[in-house]
This record gives sequence, structure tokens and C-alpha cells, in this order.
Amino acid sequence: MATVPRVTATPVEVTLNDEAFGALPGVVDLARLGELAACAAVFLPADPPRLGRVAFWRSDGHAPPVVTGRLTVVRPHGVSVRRRDVDAMMVPVSQALPALGRMRGVPGADRAAVFWGAASVLALQLVARGRLLPGVSPSGFDAWRIGPFDQQDVVRVRELAGAMPPEARAVPLAGPAPVRLPEAEQLLRAFLDAVADTLPRTPAAPAAAGATAWTAQVPQPVPHQRGWAAEVAAGLDAGVRVSLRLELPGLPARDRHDTGDPDARADAWEDEDEGSPFRAVVQLHSLGDATVVADAADIWSGRSAAGGVFGPRTKIDTLLTLRRGTRAWPPLGRLLTAVAPAELELSDTEVSELLGEAAAPLAAAGIQLHWPKELARELLARAVVEPADKAGSDLPSMFGADTLLTFRWQLTLGGRELEAAELDRLAEAQRPVVRLRDQWVLIDPEVLARARDRKDRQLTPVQALGAVLSGSVEVGGERVEVTAGGWLAELKERLADPEATARRAPLAQPAALNATLRDYQLRGLAWLHQMTSLGLGGCLADDMGLGKTITLIALHLHRQSLPGLSGPTLVVCPTSLLGNWSREIERFAPGTPVRRFHGPARSLDDLTAGEFVLTTYATMRLHAEQLTAAGAWAWWSRTRPST
Repeated sequence: MATVPRVTATPVEVTLNDEAFGALPGVVDLARLGELAACAAVFLPADPPRLGRVAFWRSDGHAPPVVTGRLTVVRPHGVSVRRRDVDAMMVPVSQALPALGRMRGVPGADRAAVFWGAASVLALQLVARGRLLPGVSPSGFDAWRIGPFDQQDVVRVRELAGAMPPEARAVPLAGPAPVRLPEAEQLLRAFLDAVADTLPRTPAAPAAAGATAWTAQVPQPVPHQRGWAAEVAAGLDAGVRVSLRLELPGLPARDRHDTGDPDARADAWEDEDEGSPFRAVVQLHSLGDATVVADAADIWSGRSAAGGVFGPRTKIDTLLTLRRGTRAWPPLGRLLTAVAPAELELSDTEVSELLGEAAAPLAAAGIQLHWPKELARELLARAVVEPADKAGSDLPSMFGADTLLTFRWQLTLGGRELEAAELDRLAEAQRPVVRLRDQWVLIDPEVLARARDRKDRQLTPVQALGAVLSGSVEVGGERVEVTAGGWLAELKERLADPEATARRAPLAQPAALNATLRDYQLRGLAWLHQMTSLGLGGCLADDMGLGKTITLIALHLHRQSLPGLSGPTLVVCPTSLLGNWSREIERFAPGTPVRRFHGPARSLDDLTAGEFVLTTYATMRLHAEQLTAAGAWAWWSRTRPST
């Protein structure tokens, strides 16, 4: 009888050849997922991580769907525990992932299998976000690992580790008594690293990268790359994270000048601190524990109790991060000349740079900026398009030749628009901080430039309508958000929800219409009425045969019944459709006068308010002035040959 090897949590020993790697047992059959879900699951770490395996075993003593080996687990025994050998199905992480990811959806699945299913989802999410770093395993092999973790990632990992059931880590650590189980968070992180070390190694990866290290499935010995891997990790998930805390002069002295008069406090601050430098204080954050943060000066001097948390490479890691930051923002290079970089004096121009274009490159280099909490940063500038005459206007007249619309910058603080005096104070500011509404406000350079730009720009109605409907306008080669003002805001609201008016006051078909409109035709009639009432046009794009002609006839009849909207309707169509229009009007609106403005006898004399005038494209082009001078058209329609 063949013997089956016993497995504990000691790392898997591998021979560096394809045959040994391909011989790892176990293929998960998703068709038997229900049987597999009845098994507990435990992760068996290895070196390198991608050789780790997931072992499925039954806590009730039954065998898993496929037995590939024996597993030593720890089970409760009275008030104590004891070791027990069980049949197990052990598969590589790459083959276990598809099954684990489905465990949470299987009714009655073992809680350990569900836990590792949740862990696999977390691992896939982290990999999808690009949280991957190259490294070298303890045995000197190429290995990918998860990192860097942000604060939310650390919380998720710790919360998930806290929910790990005993069966999910039931394989004891190697060694003499007493029995010891793997620490939950350490085992979970080992699994995350195993997933990270598995997924990038596709069959095409070595050819695409031109190398086998960190791309091939077979472990590659790279002990000489430890230094490079450490430098890659520095400032990301090993050592420290560096940030700059901005300190602005005068803020701590506010109470000394607090006379109750905001202007007096502002003047006192400006008198005392005119020319006083701003400071950027270097802060160090532990990447192992996101709650640990200290000033670099306190770490270098030994005054901080957190000094032991950062480790012996703290200064080297800090300098490496600052060197990366210098490429993003050159003034940071002044810190590199100090024996122990702690703080940097900043000019007004440099503070403005940190408020503007320098912030994003520094963040990309791993250096965050922290501004004082006392400072408000809700000073925003947005574009407003509105009528030049804010007293009000008739919406249908917005496209008149004398309509004036303006574009201006509106500045708000905390959502409230700045008044003229506040705009003056802002425009006159000589430093990146100004006192407004009893609080200190940071001024973004772009916002300051817009505050100084008081000139209203005129727009054509078409430009204004395009801006408010799209929500943006191009200014100086940059697209900026636009807010509509005055009756333009009402127009935007009505166009954004064209059926809102119909819902509030449904439009009935005209009594003079000799037909019954269908529901969709009534909606089309309501929409056409709204568009023409706003002084705008529209395109009724129903398919051929769905009754666009009768809908337009209904619109003509409806407008004749409304005060101030009655008038003749001009229809422009191909010559072949003139007869069709005449017959349709006579059929659905009997008694409505119709004339053809076409042919040698055409005339617009004695035009009545409720009349239809039919003409062709060619005639309209030749007699545009005559048609325009004929009077105020209620509306006009163009039809295509397919109508």
C-alpha cells in the first residue's frame, strides 16, 4: 500500500526544475464545488509564496472530494487540543482561487472555506489596484508581494484576520510542544502575498519582460537583488512614509490680537508676520502601524517614544524619499544638505506652488502635504453664465438679436458667494493666506487669478446655451465647470427634464383636431410645445409612418388657442409632399386655411393668423426676405422626404 506524505505548516521544499513545479498535485473541479464547500480550508505558506497551497479537509472525519495527502491539524479535545492526521486535498493557490471566490455563494459552506474565499476576494481587489511590489523571499527567490497598504487596507486586513475561524489556521507550526498555531494576521498576509506572487506570472510574461525573474512560474534564485528590492520598497511599505506639515506664521498668535474685530486681527497678523517665513516640517509615518507619526526632529534627537518603531534604516529611508521628492519639486533638495532633515523655510512663491501644481507630483513621489486645520480651503471659483439683465426676461426671446448673456467668475467660500469688499481684499492679497469671514483662508493661485479677473465676457445665446447644457466651457485652453444664472437656470432645468412640465400639467389634444392622438403622439406634442414656447427648435425623430404630420398639425391647432402664440405656420417640404400636406391638413384640421407659396401665382397677401403656408426648400431660399417680412410666424416646420 502506498504511503501518503504528512504535511505541516513548514515551507514546501522545491527542486528548481519544471518537472518538480508541474508535479504539484490537485486540480479543483468546479463541478464538485458543493462537495468542496463542505470542507474546511487552511493555507499552507511556502517559500517562495507562489508555491503555497490551500488544503481542503473535512472536520467531520469524512474525506474531501479528492485525497492528495495527509494533513496534521489541531482539533479540540476536552478542555485542551490534540494533533490529528486527516485526509486532505492540497492544491496550488492558482488552482484554488476560482473555487474560493465562489465559496461565499454556496449555502451551508464551511466557515473556514468562506473565510479564505473572502481573503481571495481581498487579494484580487488589491492586485487589481496595482498593490504589487517585487521582492526577494527569505530563501533568495524572486517573489511578488502585496504592497503598499494604505490605512484603509490595514484596517480591512486586521478586521478580516480578526474574523478568522480556528479551522482556517488549524495546521500547527513545526516544533516541539506546546502546540502553536500561526498568528492570524501573519497567515492572512502570507496568503495575500501568495496570490500576488501567482497572478503576474502568465505564460507570456517572460517573453514580454525579456527575463524570467519575477515573470516565470519556476522559482528564480536572485539573492543579489535584495538591495534593489529594499530600495524599491523604501517609502512605500517598508521603513517610513514622509509627509510635510505646513506651518504658517501668525496662526498661533491669533489670541493675542483677538479684539473681536476681524479686520483688526487680520491687520495685526499682517503687521507682525509680514516677511515671516512659512515652514514645512518633515513628519515620519510608520508603514507597519498607520497610527504612529512623529516629527523627524524628535526622532533624530531621541525625544519621541516612537523612535523604536521606525527601525535602524529610518534616516536612509527618509533621505531616499526626499530625494525622490526633489525630482518632483526641486526646493525640497535643500533638506538633503542637512545632517538630519527636519524642516524647510518656504517663500511665498513656494507656498503657492504647494497649493497648486507641486502637490500632485509630490503625492506621486510618496510625500503628502498637511495644511493647518485652522485654515479654510473651501475658496472656490466657478464660471457663471447668466443674462446681462438680471431683472428677468421672457424665455422665448432669448435668441433675439439684442439678447446679451455674460460669463463671469463667481468666488465662493463655504458655498457662499463673496461680496464685493471680500473680492477686493482677496484681489489685493500679497501672501497665499488671507483673512475672510473671521477665518484664515488658503488661496489657490488659480483662484487668485480669477478673483482679479473682474471683466464680464459677452456670449452669444448659442454659446451660452451650449455651456449651460454641457456644464462646462473652455477658458484659456482649459475646460471649467459652468453654473447657469437667472432665467438660463430655469431653461436648463426645463430642457434637462423635458417631460416634467407634461407631468405637472398634462397637455390634452386640441378640440379642433379630427383624430385621436396616441400616447406617444401626445408626448411628442407636449415636447414640441415646450420647445417652441422656449423659443427653441427641435427634431421630432419618430420613425416613418408613426404620425409626425398629425402631431405637427395638432401643435398648430394647440398654439392657435393660446393667447400670444397664435399665428401662421410655415411648412417647408419637398415639392412631392405639398399635396400630401394639403390633404392631411384638410383631413385632420378641416376648415383650417392652407395656401401654397410655390409656383408663379405664389403670394403672401392677406395672410391670416391660423393659416398653414406650404413651400419648398428652393422657394424658401429664393424668397427668404419676403417670407421673413410676411409677419410673426407661430412656428415653422421642415420635413424630410421620408416623412
